[in-house]
Amino acid sequence: MSKLYYTEQGGVISTLNEEVTRYRRARKVLRLPGTTQPGTLYFLARPYVGSAMPLRVSVNGRELAPVAPAEKGAFVWHTMSVPPEALKAGANSIDIWCEAAAMTGWGLAMEHGHAQPESYVSDDAGRIWRNQKMSYLNASSGEYLVRVRLAEGDDPAPPAMAWEDPGHPRLENLRQLMPAAARDEQAPRLDRLRALSTWLSQSWTHTDSAHATLYTPWDAETILTWGSRQVGHDGRRPIAMCVHYGVAFVTACQALGIPARCAIFTGGINSFDGHFAAEAWVEEYQKWVFFDPNADAQYVKDGGPLSISEAQAAGAAIGSLVRWGPGAAGQRAVPHMETFVQDNMLKGLYLRHRSMWPRADFLAHPELTPPGHGSTAYAETNLVWTPRERDEGFGMFPYFGAADYFDAPPHGRLT
Repeated sequence: MSKLYYTEQGGVISTLNEEVTRYRRARKVLRLPGTTQPGTLYFLARPYVGSAMPLRVSVNGRELAPVAPAEKGAFVWHTMSVPPEALKAGANSIDIWCEAAAMTGWGLAMEHGHAQPESYVSDDAGRIWRNQKMSYLNASSGEYLVRVRLAEGDDPAPPAMAWEDPGHPRLENLRQLMPAAARDEQAPRLDRLRALSTWLSQSWTHTDSAHATLYTPWDAETILTWGSRQVGHDGRRPIAMCVHYGVAFVTACQALGIPARCAIFTGGINSFDGHFAAEAWVEEYQKWVFFDPNADAQYVKDGGPLSISEAQAAGAAIGSLVRWGPGAAGQRAVPHMETFVQDNMLKGLYLRHRSMWPRADFLAHPELTPPGHGSTAYAETNLVWTPRERDEGFGMFPYFGAADYFDAPPHGRLT
């Protein structure tokens, strides 16, 4: 097999990263075992729109082929093969820069909040390095998103789900905000979940990173308030997109004592056709049922709700299996949402690759939630993918779970 070596968790804030120039250079130090096989280097970076400036990369002083900029100025994963003779056992230095004199060439993604990172910045073309006062504003310390996969070692088993504490005081307050149909414990669970999906879909208008820059934290009540008011931190319009419908749904389900988890999808690792939804455990069917609280949609076949794997297996027929809830009309009235429905959802493009977020304790542990998921190419190391994804270019992630991992009933919760 192989193993990914990394020092961060992919918590990127898309508006606060590092800039590299001919003078300002970034360095990532990764401690690796010795290897006799080529390694694979991954880094998350974006070029300036319209720039023809290539990005330069060296490993332990050995320069690799330059990286040409793509037309879109977006953070995407770049993958490079590293010859074994460029790598060594112990500390390996990976330097990244470009030939622009000003900050007009390339940005490198960064995770903030590390006290003593093994990432460094130089302002004098590599003579002096520091791992404090980093980012383009020289304001914080963190780790650059630079990872290496080697043949030596094996990726760890995916983590068990972490659920919200049923006694968390904030769950009761959230429960009181929900519609009566969702709180009705005598009603079938599927009906309660459909009511919850409709309520969230009608609570605010989808606002993505193309229409705002302020990311809403994974806090259900804050999501509901910022989303409905369209005002958040510093008085700015907040991003409250598919991610936030899914997160709010998962938290609300747990407030009702129903196990639920976040489901993340993409058509490809650097594509812009991803989506974020949810799964909830429905006892009647003894399976995880797929819900899309953003579009207020479900996939149904022969009268029964589908799981994610069942929806993926539908292939080209997926569009005929969509069942819309009352909230769908309002969401589809938003032009960019209708475009998503027609060009992506009804064709099942986003369903090509699935993953799961293995934590649902967003209230108890907000410090473990990502600060910008969905604003860049997917980067969080907590995401659990299937083994198929590992073989199809998703090697920058460390967790891959087999079917029984995804299909197993929930443990440690009321079901």
